[in-house]
Amino acid sequence: MTISDDTLFTSAAELGDLLRQKGQMITTAESCTGGWVAKVLTDRAGSSDYVHSGLVTYSNDAKRGLLGVSETALEEYGAVSEPVVREMVAGALAATGADVAVAISGVAGPGGGSEDKPVGTVWFAWGRSAADTQCVVQYFDGDRDAVRRQAVQFVLEGVHRFLAET
Repeated sequence: MTISDDTLFTSAAELGDLLRQKGQMITTAESCTGGWVAKVLTDRAGSSDYVHSGLVTYSNDAKRGLLGVSETALEEYGAVSEPVVREMVAGALAATGADVAVAISGVAGPGGGSEDKPVGTVWFAWGRSAADTQCVVQYFDGDRDAVRRQAVQFVLEGVHRFLAET
């Protein structure tokens, strides 16, 4: 499935409109998407009304140092896991003071996959607090660019639904 730049821009604009309407600021904690979510959220003029910050925490050291992800979670579950993205959301909220945070960690490929976590496996989390965080895993097809585009689109839609429902 190919996700176009226009589709990403439209989804980001819709999320931005909702954040602006609710008077909320978002921060991102991204690994495999390398800041792409923050990039599309800031593609529109005026995005400083709703984008607080974006953290690219690609390495485990960055996840620990910038977001406070525990060594235990990384060792026991691996970077691509529910416990890690959950801790990434909590850490991003604590580090930035934003109203809502998103976290993404996955295997974009072409290498790095395993039997348990094949290429295309991406864990997501979004929330307003540790107690109000949703996590989900998705398995995307395609090359590195396709996996990353699908991940960005998925998180934009997921956070939009989360905020619209609450």
